[in-house]
Amino acid sequence: MALTTDKLTSSPTDIEEAINETSSNSDAFTRLDQLNKEYGATWDSPSDSNDPYNWSTPRKISIAMVFSVGQLITLMAASMIAAALDDIIVDLAIDEATGQIVFSTYFLGLAFGPFVVAAFSEVHGRKVVWVYSQVWFIFWNLVSPFGHFKGLMIFARLMAGCGASVGTTLTGPVMADMFSISHRGRSMAIASFLPFLGPSLGPIIGGFMTQWVQWQWIFYIMSIFSTFPTTLGIFIIRESYTPLLLRRKSPTPSPATTKIKPLLLPSLLRPISLLLRRPIIQLLALPLALNFGLYSLILSTYATLFITRYGQPPGQASLHYLTISLGGTLAAQIGARMMDVIHARLKTRNRNNLSLPECRVPYMLPGFIFVAAGFFWYAWAAQATAYWAVVDAGVAILAYQLDEFGDHGASAGAATRCLMYVASFWFPIFAPGLYEALGYGWGNSIFGFAWVVFAWPMVPVLWVCGGRLRALGRVEGEHGVVGV
Repeated sequence: MALTTDKLTSSPTDIEEAINETSSNSDAFTRLDQLNKEYGATWDSPSDSNDPYNWSTPRKISIAMVFSVGQLITLMAASMIAAALDDIIVDLAIDEATGQIVFSTYFLGLAFGPFVVAAFSEVHGRKVVWVYSQVWFIFWNLVSPFGHFKGLMIFARLMAGCGASVGTTLTGPVMADMFSISHRGRSMAIASFLPFLGPSLGPIIGGFMTQWVQWQWIFYIMSIFSTFPTTLGIFIIRESYTPLLLRRKSPTPSPATTKIKPLLLPSLLRPISLLLRRPIIQLLALPLALNFGLYSLILSTYATLFITRYGQPPGQASLHYLTISLGGTLAAQIGARMMDVIHARLKTRNRNNLSLPECRVPYMLPGFIFVAAGFFWYAWAAQATAYWAVVDAGVAILAYQLDEFGDHGASAGAATRCLMYVASFWFPIFAPGLYEALGYGWGNSIFGFAWVVFAWPMVPVLWVCGGRLRALGRVEGEHGVVGV
């Protein structure tokens, strides 16, 4: 009996696909074994429908979009009062520095809120914490303008920021719950598309509303809109935190499964512990803090630049925030997918196709360069009162931000974001005095030089020493399981 050569030979593509499929199956079973060792329970099979990895694509996208819309609104609330800040200063009878505190206190809430959000999410799961935090934000955002009392407004903005932090704290971990490492960039592109519009939509809507209605309605309307994703989330979001799901899967606890249930106090202290004893977290937190501090400085002063130096009304001046979203959206939608491609190629060079966080380091390089270039461009174009499009182009480059590097859990994310949002609280407060003393040119150039000195060295350090830095201060079981 003769055999055709078609049955004896395979194309290189077929062989490569077979190898990839075998590797994928091996990774899936390895993950199940790791879950069993780590938590004393695991999924029935790699195709178990209860595993968030195996949820349908429409379900994953629906959950991602609810998180995305919720985060969009809370980020809009952070910057929405920028164009109305002059009116708020007049009505509350406060000076410009206090007005910047009113604006920035929201970011202070974003700094410390993640400590509580991360802790409760690792004890009670993602969904219930997200829903309660959204309701918390809605309440305190409504309270903010009551009584024209500056003390109440500052405190309410702080509390609203704490509730708003649930979006920045849990979006990444929830995407990691549902998507494998090889699709992590794609998942973050889906979840971050709308939030990147927040910094521009907030001041734009706030600017036009300031011309049409009293500034108090900015707060009321944001709270009303926030009720929609909150209500949708109650019905659409499913619990995705694997340790909690495994605990529910084992109704009769055994000595092995009891370690799935964490305690609240250790969970509350974990972000602080990570920040103090893990050099890799400290290294990541420094450029994130400087980066977001500069970002919030731009948000708080950008409209004022065009109102005072270009003579534009608040509504027209706020339209320039679109450039910030342009840069951020390009980074999220194009760059995040590039990150998956770079990660996949570098992964094949490692022994046993091992996935390492250092596989993402090359993707940091363009953004780190663009941040410095954009700040210098913005500085001197604004100083010279150049044509507004030149200034916008500089900020578009500046806004080409990188996704969070590495795969942090909720606690690690809270640790890095703490310094990030503390910086975003302080930077806008001293910005007016700095610009008055040095002008936009040298004032912004100082920030550009600071970025070059403190941020640029991080890329080669992580590439060369990343593995050793990650190992420093690590305790047993802290590395966790892929996908958890």
